[in-house]
Amino acid sequence: MKRHLLLGTITGAILGLAGCGEKTANATVSEIQTETSAQWPRIASRVARDEQLEKKVEALLARMSDAEKVGQIIQAELKQVTPQDVRDYHLGSVLNGGGSFPDNDKYARLDDWVALADEFYRASTDTADGGVAIPVIWGTDAVHGHNNVIGATLFPHNIALGAARNPQLMREIGAATAREVAATGIDWAFAPTLAVVQDDRWGRTYESFSEDPSIVASYGGPLVEGLQGDPEGEGFLGSAQVIATAKHFIADGGTRDGIDRGDVLISEEELLAIHAPGYFTALERGAQTVMASFSSWQGRKLHGHKYLLTDVLKERMGFDGFVIGDWNGHAFVDGCSVVSCPQAINAGLDMFMAAEGDWKQLYANTLRQVQDGRIPGARLDDAVRRILRVKIRAGMFDKRAPSTRPLAGDSAIVGAPEHRAIARRAVRESLVLLKNRDHLLPLARNQRVLVAGDGADNIGKQAGGWTISWQGTGNRNSDFPGATSIYRGIVDAVESAGGEAILSEDGSFATKPDVALVVFGENPYAEMQGDIPNLSYKYSERDLALLKKLRAQNIPVASLFITGRPLWVNREINASDAFAVIWQPGSEGAGVADVIFRKADGSVNYDFTGRLPFTWPQTAAPEDSGVQYAFDFGLDYDTEDLAGLLPEDSGLGERQLASELKVFEGRPMEPWSLQVTDIGNKRRSVDSSVTELEGIRVQAVDRNVQEDSRRLTWDGSGVASVGFFANRRTDLSAYLEAGGALVFDVKVDRAPSADVRLGMNCGTGCTAEQPISDLLRDSESAQWRTVSVALQCLVDGGAQLDMLLSPFYLVTDGAMDISLNSIRVASGVEADIHCG
Repeated sequence: MKRHLLLGTITGAILGLAGCGEKTANATVSEIQTETSAQWPRIASRVARDEQLEKKVEALLARMSDAEKVGQIIQAELKQVTPQDVRDYHLGSVLNGGGSFPDNDKYARLDDWVALADEFYRASTDTADGGVAIPVIWGTDAVHGHNNVIGATLFPHNIALGAARNPQLMREIGAATAREVAATGIDWAFAPTLAVVQDDRWGRTYESFSEDPSIVASYGGPLVEGLQGDPEGEGFLGSAQVIATAKHFIADGGTRDGIDRGDVLISEEELLAIHAPGYFTALERGAQTVMASFSSWQGRKLHGHKYLLTDVLKERMGFDGFVIGDWNGHAFVDGCSVVSCPQAINAGLDMFMAAEGDWKQLYANTLRQVQDGRIPGARLDDAVRRILRVKIRAGMFDKRAPSTRPLAGDSAIVGAPEHRAIARRAVRESLVLLKNRDHLLPLARNQRVLVAGDGADNIGKQAGGWTISWQGTGNRNSDFPGATSIYRGIVDAVESAGGEAILSEDGSFATKPDVALVVFGENPYAEMQGDIPNLSYKYSERDLALLKKLRAQNIPVASLFITGRPLWVNREINASDAFAVIWQPGSEGAGVADVIFRKADGSVNYDFTGRLPFTWPQTAAPEDSGVQYAFDFGLDYDTEDLAGLLPEDSGLGERQLASELKVFEGRPMEPWSLQVTDIGNKRRSVDSSVTELEGIRVQAVDRNVQEDSRRLTWDGSGVASVGFFANRRTDLSAYLEAGGALVFDVKVDRAPSADVRLGMNCGTGCTAEQPISDLLRDSESAQWRTVSVALQCLVDGGAQLDMLLSPFYLVTDGAMDISLNSIRVASGVEADIHCG
């Protein structure tokens, strides 16, 4: 996807450091790999080296056993760890992922969070076994406020903050977030995200401040300073601050085709000029941790990229904190699994985020790898030294138990009025006005206002992803005590001047309104599940019909668009008299009404000041969406909007549906490759005639022509899977509409001894599986047959056919010997397995 912001917009200082050349993202890998002339700068951190601190680190390190050191480099997830585990394994850290709470209770009270933090702390400092007392640190994804905690202040997501163009506001947001995190007894926030997104189809686009590196750079430092405090002041990492994380290092926003965890094929000069500036300012302000990216650069996973993690980040840039992995990110490094990855530690990862799977086995394997020399003792010591350095800087050895700290357990802090005031101001400053025909906005307050659309009174929708749950789904307004929906803010504004606000999601009414405000847009999503194949607005037909219905009744319509990225909505803009992008405003929806309504005396209350942080597309086509509204565009109330109707050609054309789409026909068809995950959870791409892995064997065999089929043999020793996977998404939704099925030819030489599941995958948390054991057992031995499973079965199970990464995989923990041939998705097939 073409990015319209040129490198020339990057600040001169950064360009001078980068030595940016002419090479484009279309360069081949071989061309790119020859380029190593980028001049990475030495970052002068404002956190001064403290020799007394270094002596404490060395003294602690000298007393630690290898077992204690290995414990320090492992971070376990809340659902998989107990305080006793922290004590027994000397764990360095715990985390709660999105949707993870004390006792797995979404409605855990503030005291519950603090009490569990106390338990972990006391376990980590228990020296009854003769070990060294090293306080554990607890990390959390506080990415737009303390968003895992009921009642917390939720700030607009980063894309909205990028529209505000206000670095000082970032400092205030960071400080408010730190206070609320500290109130729960937690020490560490996984923020800020410093991605410079280049393809808006990526599901994490809203976590990026802008496509412009200079905006990201201007925000990284102040947000880190807000979270951690002034690195040159007395309050640095004090009782009201938390440890910050610069993430995801590096170029997570440069992933190809908008795919999460994808590959970034750009030169090192572009890597430096586009994706590094945010890290320069974050490290200069003293960010103590850096999180490695799930993505790859030039085909190599960042979790195993020694050049970038060690040579660049630590040695050239001078970062002396520690590098934390992302959610089991080490498992994706070549030759690694969830429970074994010396390659990542040797590359420069300092702490595994062992979020799922058996972290105890990871501990055992890592300890063994230290003892046999696969992980050198010096590398282990360096990792632990960095972790201890950060813990001592953060006062972890002095702060005592979380419940004894000044802010812990203070219910007046979480969702405090002063924090909500900052969030409401952030909403006001982030709104971007794209259309305002005949100066419809701002509205007088004393009118009859119809408030329509499914986003009007839906705090979960306006808050977006990473809100209580990982994807931000499954929440109700009652889950946001103290928050204000957009509708409630409108009611307060209108009724204060004698007007009337009527809520009607479908736009129906008994008495004709003076004006309609329609609030609609994207539903919440987060990484992977938010990836989309093009920039068309998913719910366009429904919401466009609502806008047209209101306009047909001669009702002036102002649209308030909730979104985490620029989308093609030209038809919706044409059907509106005014159109404002309100992004995902968070918990303080009243900030929208502050801007769109006049004061009671008729004067402007707050003007639109937000400007687009991303180019807004002219079409939905992923190849080249064009420019409808340029980066930095934004109307205000003094602007005369003279724009005419926008073009309504999406650029996608009509989808031509072939009768079938082949996944495997003698070989894996583009874009898929055959991949196997063995019983040790090691994943490998298979392109040889015979591949032997632990518990499973894959062999190319003949059916009609030479090696046109694959024989798959499971030995029953554990769970193993075989499937076809891609690094970009495929949209197969048209086949569902055509009553399609997943079809394959199979020959059973040994019937399954346990359950077999056929699956489709569209990312973590987006997987559907259908049992096919009985169907395989009923097949005539050693005879080919055609099997078909209705796509509806897999959709009912949770697969999203418009964003598939894997259209076919098989998994079992039993013994089985089968051969596969001609795997395809077809329309008009009478399926063997029906659902729905």
